[in-house]
Amino acid sequence: MEALNTLLLLLTALAIPGLINRTRARLAGRKGIRFAQHLYDVALLLRKGAVYSTTTSALFRIAPSVSLGSALVAALFIPVGNLQPVLSFDGDLVAFAYLLALGRLAIILAAMDTGSSFEGMGASREALYGALVEPALMLVFGTLALISGFTSFASIFSTEIGEDTQLIVVLLLVAYILTKIVFTESGRIPVDDPRTHLELTMIHEVMCLDYCGVDLAFIKMGTWLKTAAFSLLAADAVAAAFCPRWWIAAPLAVLLTGLSVGVVESTQARNKLARNTTFILTVAALAALVYFTAYLLRLNIVVQ
Repeated sequence: MEALNTLLLLLTALAIPGLINRTRARLAGRKGIRFAQHLYDVALLLRKGAVYSTTTSALFRIAPSVSLGSALVAALFIPVGNLQPVLSFDGDLVAFAYLLALGRLAIILAAMDTGSSFEGMGASREALYGALVEPALMLVFGTLALISGFTSFASIFSTEIGEDTQLIVVLLLVAYILTKIVFTESGRIPVDDPRTHLELTMIHEVMCLDYCGVDLAFIKMGTWLKTAAFSLLAADAVAAAFCPRWWIAAPLAVLLTGLSVGVVESTQARNKLARNTTFILTVAALAALVYFTAYLLRLNIVVQ
């Protein structure tokens, strides 16, 4: 069961970028790149060596490995539907959040280690957005814990919701919030644009300007795993409301994120930097409202 869960997790991480690229191409009326082009690009990077500036320290060299390792370990906490994850213990949702924070911290410190003003600018923005999105994430986890009575992902999504319409609505809202968080955590439009090359408006990409070869491949794979982890959490929330089975959750995670990100990137422009804080705080406010609703339901309080 754990092996199948891990396999589905990895397949989800590999499939989401391909679906995003194909969705964006189709909506733009282009033939677009092949579905697995991102895999060929990373395979090419893995065959290349790394070049380091003389101004950087060992911190710059180990940051990509820390980013990939933290994302991989965090993803191993996530169940796919009714399958058991490789790692599970009480309170693992907190460990999940701070493992991802560790990866973010490593990249931020590495960007500052270069001494570049551009990368320092991107690092400060990444730190700000990470601090703003963390309350939303923890409120979502608190909502799941209130509904289920557990603090472990494996136990949370193994709980039967039944036909309680109110809890189903809460779970759907949780899935919506997690999908919005994906846009921030993966550096996608409207928060960031992974395709831009204008340093003054970049966030995640500008922190990786000095990386190449295998280090850049590690960072890209870490981003895929992080996106897949949040996508599976959103899919698990939807599946728990209707059909908590792995054959529902895994395809739903790919479609939920792949189509939503592809459609948004094809129909919307990137936000001005000043509006990104409003976007993230709005997500946090919605998460607080959902948490308060779950708290009232837990106490069996009906608002007249």
